[in-house]
Amino acid sequence: MVIAVMQPYLFPYFGYYQLVNCADKFVVYDDVNYIKGGYINRNNILVKGQSQRFTVPVPGASSNKKIKELSFSSDVKKVLSTIQQSYSKALFFNEIFPIVEAILTYEDRSLAEVCKQSLSQVFAYLGVEKEIIKSSELDYDHSLSAADRLIDITRRFGANKYINSIGGQSLYNKDYFQSNGIELSFIKMDEVSYTQANNKFVPYLSMIDVLMWCKKERVVEMLKSYKMV
Repeated sequence: MVIAVMQPYLFPYFGYYQLVNCADKFVVYDDVNYIKGGYINRNNILVKGQSQRFTVPVPGASSNKKIKELSFSSDVKKVLSTIQQSYSKALFFNEIFPIVEAILTYEDRSLAEVCKQSLSQVFAYLGVEKEIIKSSELDYDHSLSAADRLIDITRRFGANKYINSIGGQSLYNKDYFQSNGIELSFIKMDEVSYTQANNKFVPYLSMIDVLMWCKKERVVEMLKSYKMV
């Protein structure tokens, strides 16, 4: 069994979805501190051929609070309007915009739940079954170091394989994980491109952009475009 753990992001970039896809169980890391200025509540979409940031406000956001303690604002009209105007002529706008709208207006406004929905509802649309759990729902030792917490979470599922995003190479040591009976791998996204209207391709945008321009079969195939290191 393969486990992956990652802080929640709102409609993250494609590589995040690849991480979720290659795990048997994916854990949304919501009982760690919120990072102001990060991508938990924001991402980039294509606006007039350029990458442009969208942000959903988080009232009372503080790096001293846990992610699970914070909620998104219900005022998402501006964000939805920007997405609608930017992608109204996209190939799959009629299928994707209602999904985006349903997620951004989701009744439970907690950060973790809305971000979780931006994963689970997208995979449901793609026809890919995924098990996504919040770390705050798990019984594990919170007093451990960062690496040992991940090892403990992996063990709680009876698993012996853990996958991290490529950025974790500077944080986690394969030999240390192996000494604790866990095989550690890092996922690195291949160069993925697709047609964005008639524009020069702009990479590393939100999953929203991928879904707006690519048929679901193509998206499922691209989820396999990565290397394990």
